[in-house]
Amino acid sequence: MFNSQRHEEILKILAEKRSITVEELSRSLKVSSSTIRRDLEEMEGKGLLRRTHGGAIRERKERARGMKIFLDTASIEEIKKATDWGLIDGVTTNPSSIAKEGKDLEALIKEIATIMDGPICVEPVATEAGKIISEAEELAKLYKNIIVKIPITLEGLKAVKILSKGGIKTGVTLIFSSSQALLAAKAGATYCFPFAGRLDDIGQEGMDMVKDIVQVYKNYGFGTEVIVASIRSPLQVQKAALSGVGGVTIPFDVFERLIKHPLTDEGMEKFLSDWKKIPK
Repeated sequence: MFNSQRHEEILKILAEKRSITVEELSRSLKVSSSTIRRDLEEMEGKGLLRRTHGGAIRERKERARGMKIFLDTASIEEIKKATDWGLIDGVTTNPSSIAKEGKDLEALIKEIATIMDGPICVEPVATEAGKIISEAEELAKLYKNIIVKIPITLEGLKAVKILSKGGIKTGVTLIFSSSQALLAAKAGATYCFPFAGRLDDIGQEGMDMVKDIVQVYKNYGFGTEVIVASIRSPLQVQKAALSGVGGVTIPFDVFERLIKHPLTDEGMEKFLSDWKKIPK
């Protein structure tokens, strides 16, 4: 088999499964591992795929349209305002934010769905895998784009594995280490939610954890998206963006502060002041 033929076969395989190992390709194409490694290196140079530790993943034809911004709230008023600005991609809720609204869960989710069309993250309260799965399946019926957010526990990971195989989108939350994030990806989670701000609160650098997670996922070609949670300030959003994460989930007050800068306000005041001096 010529090089070009092998390359075509590799692309066909990657079209069916997003990632593959050198060993799998070697067995399938009946050539040595060193030959496959040379093929992957050449194909990566042409932008056809991206090599990972021990294999390769399919290279996307188009880049993602940018970092996702989720609004971390269950407040209908805040969601309406942010949606009107046209800048949010989804909403994340939790039992605490739902409780603040004093509304029935099903009614609240359906109301949010009438305001925006993006993902809505909802968290089960069960702690045993079977019950988490049952609750998640009911939550998924509330809206076409529900993300079931599940804490990083052994029972939670069991549930994520089964739910993901069943086509229900999941997010693993309360992540505080790259090893926890690794397990979330292995379980097939759609999203991983590392809590950067809470690590900062106890004197650690939360964004160091985030960078480690991004690197681990890149090393092994995991499809799980990193959505940084527990954001306290616009600076953390900036650091998250620089780390190359899939997105952030932020409270409404941080969202408002993202656009503000004292020099912008000063510049606007001067422009308006000078405009008034122009003869009419």
